Amino acid sequence: MRGLAEFVMKGRRQAIMAVLLLGLIPLINLFNPVVVGLVMLRKGWKEAAIVLSWALLPVLAWAVAGDIVPIIMLLGISGLSLLLRESESWEFTLLAATLIGVSVEFYLKLQPAMLDLILEQMELYLSTNGLQDVQIDAQLRETLTSFIGAVYMFLAIVSLMAARWMQAALFNPGGFQKEFHDLRVEQKVALLILGLMVLANMGVLIPQTWILYLVMPLIFSGVALIHSVVKMKNLSSMWLVVFYALFMLPLIVQMVVLLALLDSWYDFRARLSST
Repeated sequence: MRGLAEFVMKGRRQAIMAVLLLGLIPLINLFNPVVVGLVMLRKGWKEAAIVLSWALLPVLAWAVAGDIVPIIMLLGISGLSLLLRESESWEFTLLAATLIGVSVEFYLKLQPAMLDLILEQMELYLSTNGLQDVQIDAQLRETLTSFIGAVYMFLAIVSLMAARWMQAALFNPGGFQKEFHDLRVEQKVALLILGLMVLANMGVLIPQTWILYLVMPLIFSGVALIHSVVKMKNLSSMWLVVFYALFMLPLIVQMVVLLALLDSWYDFRARLSST
């Protein structure tokens, strides 16, 4: 990653070469927006707009092939990078990332062929494991659509963090770690998220499945708090290894979200610093 950052920062020609090559390769094309994000964060929107125009060429080819998600990711991560550069607020940037997940969800609803393929594979898996009676109804389809959108929202945030880390590695060593450790959802924003969660749970204004998007800023805030505490207390990195090993468990995710909400009121990092 650092080698890629050094190559891209050598000049516009190198950045254009990187986005063209990365954009053509499946899976690897996820690094295409990272390069544009790095240029945006370091050099601003004027230089990034030139690189972005070239980065669009390979993803437009994917769109012609029937998949516009790479375009959504490229434009979305570029927008998040600009927002982070101008606002210097991870909190609002994480909230804005919701738009990427929602955009992917709307795309899947307008062009359901990809979702139909996933559901067919799920039905095949269930039937081969003796679960023929399990039916994929409309509610499950709705939940799966939002879940896929939430996955792309997560990937967009991780990609933005990768771009920020690359920038810090070259020009501000240790800067990204401090930014990440300080990531915290403020009380007013937490109240807004909680209010939207209540509305979603009641099915008012927004779908219930959009809770998957609303919890994402809290998840990153909770993870940042855990990293910060491990650093402040000089704990072994094995604590983080164990944490991530257990992170796939729904109970652990719920605890992380609850921890982030409590932190919005009590600011545990400030309390630990004072002691």
